[in-house]
Amino acid sequence: MNEVPAFDDPLLARLRAMERVERVDFGGGRVCWRRFGDAGPPLVLVHGGHGSWLHWARNVEDLATRYTVWAPDLPGYGHSDEPPGSSVDALVDATLRSLDTLVPKEQPLRLVGFSFGGLVAAHVAARRDGVSHLGLLGPAGHGGPRRPRGELHAWRGLEPHSSEWNEVMRHNLLMHMLHDPAQVDALALHIHGNACLRTRFHSKTVSRKGGLSTLLERHRGKLLAAWGAHDVTLDPGFVMSSMSGRFNQPQLKEIAGAGHWVQFEAAKAVNELLLCWLEGGAVEGEFSAAVRTACAEQQAALIHPPGVDP
Repeated sequence: MNEVPAFDDPLLARLRAMERVERVDFGGGRVCWRRFGDAGPPLVLVHGGHGSWLHWARNVEDLATRYTVWAPDLPGYGHSDEPPGSSVDALVDATLRSLDTLVPKEQPLRLVGFSFGGLVAAHVAARRDGVSHLGLLGPAGHGGPRRPRGELHAWRGLEPHSSEWNEVMRHNLLMHMLHDPAQVDALALHIHGNACLRTRFHSKTVSRKGGLSTLLERHRGKLLAAWGAHDVTLDPGFVMSSMSGRFNQPQLKEIAGAGHWVQFEAAKAVNELLLCWLEGGAVEGEFSAAVRTACAEQQAALIHPPGVDP
């Protein structure tokens, strides 16, 4: 596994001082979990593909003021071993087995997943009783259209952390993860570069295959879906139309000015949103006129497919 150079950052230093690392056996390997705080019930944060627990770097401190936060490196990511197989079921099995060791099955659980981690979280919620809250940020597995901003550049073969490497990382972050160029700072480059070097599980095919709706039908707790207004991995109108009125009254929220990695780019807004929702507060959806129109068009197409008279 490639080693990542040390990176001096005040936020990461605070998180290192807070964390308690647990390496939990899943039968054939170990999952690396980090625990933050001990202020309340367990809250599990699941990172995205080409990621690690550091996808939540700007969220852990606020959330740990009210919850005992558990953040894994999923099997095949970061400091965790690979799952015994290349399927999402193998990854979920290993994740669940290690989670059950840390948080007993009978204990109520709150889950929030980002991107591919949203799909993983939905798998966990479908299989484990007592998931009271399931939050999805820019979730994968929706099976709907995407809004590509541009092509990603290849980074394999480049010298890690060279100037050429950093430019490729910067480009890819702006094409896929972040909307505002000012957010592509040293911390974002470090987190994303680290994740690229340590990712061994290939999530792309799984993420685009669909299946999220089927999993959500089995979740009986509260559901939140939120995304950045400029998220390139989904079409907001499609997400709204596919979730509105379904899945036990889900709460939907669009975060203005943010891209796919919404909890990093709009950390304050997302932290406030999650804390409000987790504490039982109502989330008022705020959507642009374009998104509301797209949602109406999607719903109309479902009721009256093209070429079929009303």
